[in-house]
Amino acid sequence: MELLGAEFPPHKWAVEGIIAEGVTVLAGPPKIGKSWLGLGLAVAVATGGRALGRVDVEAGDVLYLALEDTPRRLQSRLRKVLGRSPAPDRLTVATECPPLGAGGRERITAWLDGHPDARLVVIDVFARIRGRADRQLSPYDADYAPMAAIKAVADSYAVAVVVVHHTRKAAAEDFLDSVSGTQGIAGAAYALLVLARSRGQADATLSVTGRDISEAEFALTFAADVGAWQLLDGPAIEHTLGDTRRRILRLVREAGALTPSQISDRLGIEARRRLQRHRLRGHHVRPDA
Repeated sequence: MELLGAEFPPHKWAVEGIIAEGVTVLAGPPKIGKSWLGLGLAVAVATGGRALGRVDVEAGDVLYLALEDTPRRLQSRLRKVLGRSPAPDRLTVATECPPLGAGGRERITAWLDGHPDARLVVIDVFARIRGRADRQLSPYDADYAPMAAIKAVADSYAVAVVVVHHTRKAAAEDFLDSVSGTQGIAGAAYALLVLARSRGQADATLSVTGRDISEAEFALTFAADVGAWQLLDGPAIEHTLGDTRRRILRLVREAGALTPSQISDRLGIEARRRLQRHRLRGHHVRPDA
């Protein structure tokens, strides 16, 4: 079989473990900071710096389409993200781009043709570039078609394309079901990122899944003074839990299986009720004798 004998170039990462070659949907509720995240990633790749404050990235050309921003607003955000650093030569920004079917696809491919070392394209937001849905198509196909068009561009140029999108207002148990629209949007994508604000100490969690990406969840904090999302140390669950629950979880992970009484003695708290209330049983917690 020819396929088994074929040799393919290695898969490229824009941000290793998070954003790979192909189409990635970055979804989240309004005003949570998706645009700040997209801009931060764009600047990190264009400068060859650190994405999310921790992940080293290889430098490459980047196109950032801020389609919901005015030039003044984008300028303000760029100044905040860059601080005293000069604007990277490898970053191209624009606040206008026609819909895919009205010249948008050609404009993106023309930029890619002129930037053979491109590593990342950020489209913020999907609604501004998808164009009008074809009423003859089913809702699924109407969502899938524009995403498939973006996927074709990403695949042809072996570049990572991040498409910013919204999540539903209604809560979903599985973060995959939280993306607004039909499954056609996520179905055409290589990977899906969902940014969600938590009730604990972390500003947000970033859930990641994809075809060849290990499913993961990261805790992030937002530094408003510099407009930057940054990764937090440790598992995301430790940052989304309250102080007491986080202390219990760390203890049982470090010390092994403990009874509620042993946890109470070590932490100086009444553990039994807290374990029941916060459903921490099962995290190496065994019943008292």
